[in-house]
Amino acid sequence: MQIKLTFDQELNISLSIGDIVWYTPVTIAGGYDVSDKSSIIKLGEVESVDRNNKIVLVKKPHDPLGYAGISLTQNDFVMFSKPNSFNTSSIKGYYAKVRLDNNSTEKIELFAVSSEISESSK
Repeated sequence: MQIKLTFDQELNISLSIGDIVWYTPVTIAGGYDVSDKSSIIKLGEVESVDRNNKIVLVKKPHDPLGYAGISLTQNDFVMFSKPNSFNTSSIKGYYAKVRLDNNSTEKIELFAVSSEISESSK
């Protein structure tokens, strides 16, 4: 079974064939989009990526938990992960760029941001 995901926004540049796609329903609580970590559902493995039309085809795996009847809505949060066999070391290089967005109009506090890197030329 194949699932076709069509997006309104540009696809993440890191998304590639073989990645695992996950989704979770999102609700609004306290003015924020939130989700319960226990509601994250694995959709399957990316079979193809069409960046021009913003379409991702996902190969749905065998479904022992019975999620086959669940359908995504426009408000669901879709994410992807790389297979564990990729990127088994830390980030390599000398430069990293990070963008953090807050969709709230109220002041918030960021507790921590951290990373693990390895210099690539040593």
